[in-house]
Amino acid sequence: MSTSITDAMFAVAATAIVVAQYFILRSTRRGMAFGGRRAAPLLEWMYAIVPALALVVVLAWTWRTMHPTGSSAGVTSSIVRTLS
Repeated sequence: MSTSITDAMFAVAATAIVVAQYFILRSTRRGMAFGGRRAAPLLEWMYAIVPALALVVVLAWTWRTMHPTGSSAGVTSSIVRTLS
C-alpha cells in the first residue's frame, strides 16, 4: 500500500543511502591514493562497490513492493487465496 508518507520516508532513506555510499566510495578512492599498501586495489573496490549494488537491489525491491502493478497484485492475491 503506497501513501505519500511512505513515499516520502522511502525518498529520505534512499537519499541518505546514496549520500553515505558516495562518501564511502570517495574515501575508498582517497585511501587508495594515499595508502602505502597497493597489493589488492580490485579487492578494495569490490568491498566498496558490492554493498552499494546490493543496496540498489534492496531499494528497487522495496519500491516494487510498495508499488505493486496490477498483474503482480492479482498473482499475489490468488496465491494467498490458494494457501488459505
